[in-house]
Amino acid sequence: MSEPAQKPDPRPSYRFGRELKLGGSREFEAVFDARVKKNHGPLTLFAIPNDLGHLRLGLSVSRRVGNAVMRNRIKRLIREAFRLCQHDWPTGYDVVVVVRPHEPAILAEYQRLLSAGIRSLHLEWERKRRREAQ
Repeated sequence: MSEPAQKPDPRPSYRFGRELKLGGSREFEAVFDARVKKNHGPLTLFAIPNDLGHLRLGLSVSRRVGNAVMRNRIKRLIREAFRLCQHDWPTGYDVVVVVRPHEPAILAEYQRLLSAGIRSLHLEWERKRRREAQ
């Protein structure tokens, strides 16, 4: 007797696994070379479409932001904001977040900044696609 096929889980996964991370300098350079960026508070977001059907995140936090403890806290908060909100945003982009010096904010503030940034980047890419189609 064969086992019945398992139904796929309809709930979205909130994992932040390797498939959601940008890796390697070439992937970061490709996003930066696209020259599509938006500033939102202390975050500058860059994006480029990908063919994966989901978002991928890369973080760039320089030493000017603060000591290692502060930089790592900000990175954890941004990754958590991304993890929790990724299913609410347009998919199919590689996003790099560059952090400028600031005092660490609360998680909800990073969620708001990322949401606004990713949506505005999506609109910018949609405008570019429409211009190219004409």
